[in-house]
Order: sequence, then C-alpha cells, then structure tokens
Amino acid sequence: MSTSIVHYYGAQQSKCGYCGGTKCSMSHGMHAYLLACQDYQDLIDRGWRRCGDYCYKMRNKETCCTAYTIKSNALKFKLSKSQKRVLRRVNRFLRDGKREFKLDAGEGDGEDDACDASGAPEVTVSEPQPQLPDKRPAVINVDQIASLARAQKKPTKLVAAPTSEAPSVEAPTLGSNKSAAPISNKPCKKAKQMRLERRQAKLGDTASTTTKSLSQEKSLRDFLTSDSETNKHQLKLRLVDVNGEEFKRTVSASFALYKKYQISIHNDPPKDQEAYEDHLKQTPIKNEKSLGAPEMGYGSFHQQYWLDDKLIAVGVIDILPSCVSSVYFFYDPDYSFLSLGTYGSLREIDLVQSLAENVPELKYYYMGFYIHSCPKMRYKGKLSASYLLCPETYDWLPLTDAIRSKLDEHKYQRLNADANARDVNEFLMEHLDDVRLLLGVNNFTYYKNYNQLSDSENEMIIEYSKLVGKVCARRMLYVNIV
Repeated sequence: MSTSIVHYYGAQQSKCGYCGGTKCSMSHGMHAYLLACQDYQDLIDRGWRRCGDYCYKMRNKETCCTAYTIKSNALKFKLSKSQKRVLRRVNRFLRDGKREFKLDAGEGDGEDDACDASGAPEVTVSEPQPQLPDKRPAVINVDQIASLARAQKKPTKLVAAPTSEAPSVEAPTLGSNKSAAPISNKPCKKAKQMRLERRQAKLGDTASTTTKSLSQEKSLRDFLTSDSETNKHQLKLRLVDVNGEEFKRTVSASFALYKKYQISIHNDPPKDQEAYEDHLKQTPIKNEKSLGAPEMGYGSFHQQYWLDDKLIAVGVIDILPSCVSSVYFFYDPDYSFLSLGTYGSLREIDLVQSLAENVPELKYYYMGFYIHSCPKMRYKGKLSASYLLCPETYDWLPLTDAIRSKLDEHKYQRLNADANARDVNEFLMEHLDDVRLLLGVNNFTYYKNYNQLSDSENEMIIEYSKLVGKVCARRMLYVNIV
C-alpha cells in the first residue's frame, strides 16, 4: 500500500472555467505528492477532484457555479435513443467510410462548448483546468519519505471510508394537491413495445417467441461488437499507463492531437508539451497491482483511440477501487461528425462493465462535476442510473426530476432530505491526535506528539482534516514544511 503525502493550501479563489467570471470560483486546494488509490477514491467520494498533482474541492455554498460530484452505475446503465444513434453512426462509418454530417432528428441531447460540423452540440466529460495557486509546495524526496513512512506505521488492511447510497427519492406530486397522482420517473412504454404487445394479444402464444426476440434491446456491448475484419476502417483502443514506455512512445502524437483540439474547440493553445504533461500526464496516483485489482492495476491511464494508424481521440482516466474516473477527453475536430465525446463516454462505461466482471465492486463511472446552474454542463445528468453526491452527508442520491426541481429553485442544496442523516466519515476534534505530520525529511510524528504549531498551522490542519474526512486524515501524511 502506498502512503499518501499531501500539502494543503487552504481556501482558493480564481477565475471560473464554467461561467467565465473573474475571481468568483471558490475552492479548497491541495498538492498531492503521492496518493494511494484507495485514498483518492475516498477523496472523490467527498467531492475532491484532481488536475495533474493538484487536488481541489469546491466551496459550494460560496462559489459561483455549485458543483456536485456525479457518477453512473455502469451495471444499471441503459442506452438512450440518441446514444444508440451515435453508436450506429460510428459503426456505419467504420463499415463504409461514409461521413454523415446530418444528424437524425432529436439527436444531440447533450450540451457542451464543442459542436460537430452540423452545429449540433457534442458531449464531453472534461472539466476546465483549475487555476493553480501561486505558492508552490516544498520540494521533498517522495520515494524516500514514502518508504520511511511505511516503515514507521504498522501495516494495516486497506479499508475504504464508509459511504452509503440513499434510497430512491419518492416520486414528486403535481402542485400542492396531496391527492394528485405521482409523477413517475419510469419512462413511458415505447410505441414499438406497445405495437409488439398488441400483436402478441392478437396472435396468441404462437407469436410469443418472435415477439420476445424482437423486443430484446441491444446492449452497449452489442453495439460495440462488430465484424471488424470486413470494415473499411479499423478502430482500436489502447489503454496506456501514463508512466509506461508506450505513453513515451506515443506522447508526440497525443500532444499534437491535444494542441489541435484546444485550438479548434476552446481557442486555447497549450503553452508547450511540458504544460500538456503537467495537465494530463502528471499524476500523484502510482500504479498499484494488488490482490483483487484488475489486470492493468489501479492508477492513471490514457485510453487511446486509433483509427487505422491515426490517433483520433484520447480519454484520460483514473482506474480506482470502485470506479473509472474520467479526467479529460480530447479528440480530432476533423472527426466531430462522429460525436466522439459521446462515443468516448460510452466506451468508458463499457470499460467499467468489463472490469466489473472480475472486480465486482468496480462498477461506477465518475464524470466529474454536475453543474446544474451551467446549461452546457447539464448533459452529464442525461446518463442513466446517475447519482449526485450530497455536499453535507456525502451520501449518493439518484438524480431524479425531484432533485432537478430543487436545483432549479436554488443552486446549492443539501440533496439528502433526511434531516437526521449525518456524515459517517466526519472528522471530529477527538480524532485530531491521530493526524500524521511530516515536519522534515526524516521527521514524522502525530499531532498529539507535537506542540510547536502556530495558531494558523493548527487551523489549517483542522480545516484540512474536516475536508478529507477522518479516514484519510489519519491515513495520509500531512506536509508541514515551510
């Protein structure tokens, strides 16, 4: 097990990447020298997010664009009509090589600032890059300190922080009339299904076998499985460890693609390859291959999309004990007609489903932040079986129309309607003595053994501990080096 080593910056204020406001994005910031995969899993389950080595948690009561962590249960995921159309269009292009720029009616049910050639909105799961603090963390020998820290503490079994999913929210009713019929979140029967049922009623049992076969819906895996040998184009996906040799071999191609994407889609050219790697290659999460982990292990990866011999898209992801977390997605604008943002998210859901076959607890797809007050970011809530993280109790609540209505009323909501519900991983002052401190290169201690902290240092440690929760506060190493 790796030892997480972090330096807490405190409250941060910067330009908002969602609404474009100046100095209105409020967050807490933390530099991560090293993060154990389970620790980062526990952190994102408390609303944290990473960009390179920088971790941040939004101050949702104060910030301009309230951000709720969102995930989808990949094992309960169901394709929408527009998602099926995207998959069919990609499959037709691979089969025949024809570029279809005109979308079917009703397609493009997601919103983002990237558009395909027809002007229809394209879906991505990328977060704007946060503005990093001017103050940089102390330079330390991470490997040396991690080794000493492991030797200092007794080995313990890696246990996830306690978490829970709240039960499904009761369906809302119309207006204030208590006798009104409930508004069901269950989708209405499709016309095709209704026709099949009428046909079965007319023909009796003889039609049951035919009806069953016709009514079976294709799964995501069915759409992604094709006879590729007869296709005009071959699409291959490669999962590349960001610290591996394959990443080094292909970095020039991925940087060129990223630069093209940033210029065309965001009008924001990267400074250089080093800046690209700081943003999308650099990671505090080291690859961990432990008992029960997937074959590639846990860690940070690039999922590369190769069309014949050309790199056309890259999904930057973290594979963690309970999820695949999407960090960023970029693609070749020349292939926007394929809706690669949507296609990439479906491919990442398929990855989760594949990993869950051998690691059952790894069944969630994390999409970053859901910003209800920002229309272009609401597309994330269109994935089925989605949940939002309550910013106070850290329970997961199904994203229902009732939740959306609450967010329409006010951008910040507790989400968990149970007034008695509490954070089961809450850090209390009685836990403070167990916080681990790094005071120098070889100077480790617990809070209870160190009485030379200033008032401001004490306040920072307490604030940090409350934000990361009692499990991570006791397990991670807090750097207190000036």
